[in-house]
Amino acid sequence: MSDRCCGTTAIEIEPFTTPQQTTPGQTGALPVVVIGAGPVGLAAAAHLAERGIDFTILEAGDRVAASVAQWGHVRVFSPWKYNVDAAARRLLEADGWTAPDGEWLPTGAELIDDYLAPLAKLFGDRVRLGVKVTAISRLGYDRVRTAGREEVPFLIRLESGEELRARAIVDASGTYTSPNVLGASGLPAHGEGAVFVDHALPDVLGADRDRYEGRHTLVVGAGHSAATTLLALAELPDTPITWAIRGGSASRTYGGGDADALPARGALGTRLRAHVESGRITLLTGFFTHRVNATDQGVEVVSRDPSGHEQSVTVDRIVSATGYRPDHSIAAELRLDLDPVLGSTRALAPLIDPNQHSCGTVPAHGVDELAHPEPGYYAVGVKSYGRAPTFLMATGYEQVRSVVSALAGDWDAARDVQLDLPETGVCSSNLAEAQEQRVGLATGISGGLLSTPLPLATATATAESGGGCCG
Repeated sequence: MSDRCCGTTAIEIEPFTTPQQTTPGQTGALPVVVIGAGPVGLAAAAHLAERGIDFTILEAGDRVAASVAQWGHVRVFSPWKYNVDAAARRLLEADGWTAPDGEWLPTGAELIDDYLAPLAKLFGDRVRLGVKVTAISRLGYDRVRTAGREEVPFLIRLESGEELRARAIVDASGTYTSPNVLGASGLPAHGEGAVFVDHALPDVLGADRDRYEGRHTLVVGAGHSAATTLLALAELPDTPITWAIRGGSASRTYGGGDADALPARGALGTRLRAHVESGRITLLTGFFTHRVNATDQGVEVVSRDPSGHEQSVTVDRIVSATGYRPDHSIAAELRLDLDPVLGSTRALAPLIDPNQHSCGTVPAHGVDELAHPEPGYYAVGVKSYGRAPTFLMATGYEQVRSVVSALAGDWDAARDVQLDLPETGVCSSNLAEAQEQRVGLATGISGGLLSTPLPLATATATAESGGGCCG
């Protein structure tokens, strides 16, 4: 057989040209496509607008910041002054926008209504809603073909079948639609797909109250999303609550209590501990979800730890607050250099490794750390962090400032990356206490809008945390 699979003969890839092939000049005239109209995607658009670079924003949801809207009832830990991108602020203020009280802790709904929606309105029809990206490639090139690759535009295929071309792509699509599985070891629990599982932060005290009140609910996860849901459930009368974590102790979730740099976050842990100690919440430690079974009495959830020991609980509802993971499938035909552990870029991984870093110890990073072998494609925001739970929204804003500077050819600005994080936190105890009296306990969400870490914490975040200390 002449063309043996193990031979040393090189395979020639035939060069080609097509009448439709775009010239380098034409590529440069195409817009930058931003995927996702959340906080970081809209911040990228603001920087592009300031730089005079044409852009289009593609949002899969039917509204701006559709993922944020899913947790609109949740109040974040950090006040307004840390939640508004600098370029976005300049554009909004030039249009007559009045910034919210900088010391106020907004809800997700307030972030949309008072900031993100007005910002998106400035961009007009460059924001396209209900548009889902299903694949990205290079026009006329699959992942293997090299010669001339950088000279052709990106090809973006939409769920509708429409195809777009772009000079560059800023992927701020996030991870909210790709949550981690309920099962341990990174694998779905046996039977997980056959039962209904709520993912992080259902509106327990609002729209979803009827689904939870009076029903035994299991919350799986050790992060702030889990804590938020547990505290909300504890306010419902006659509602049994079980909390399952893989660790042997909930001390990491309890955090620093009164010593927390963010008093609103510290109060979260303090109150959660009180409910566990009083018996209002039943805590199961060493719980490695292995299988779920629908029974006449409810859903049986069985844990099997690494030693083979099993324990189980039967409940009416399950909330999985086990975090998120990135979905890179739309970029399968691009040349990505992904870290094999985190799924971030290989250059970024050691800077955000949750085994080594919390949110506040992640160094500033920008275009160089976010670059892939595919020139012009950048994943930013929480998606850029892969499975690392150490993301901070302010970091996302600096990422897009750096990336857009590079797209504009301003490499000095692109590489002058800085991240100014307050060492002692961004909330005062007076602020947290005063606001809580008015609107209730401030809480946080995984994968989103939180701020600085516990300054005294020694435990590092894990993928189970649903966002760890920062989101």
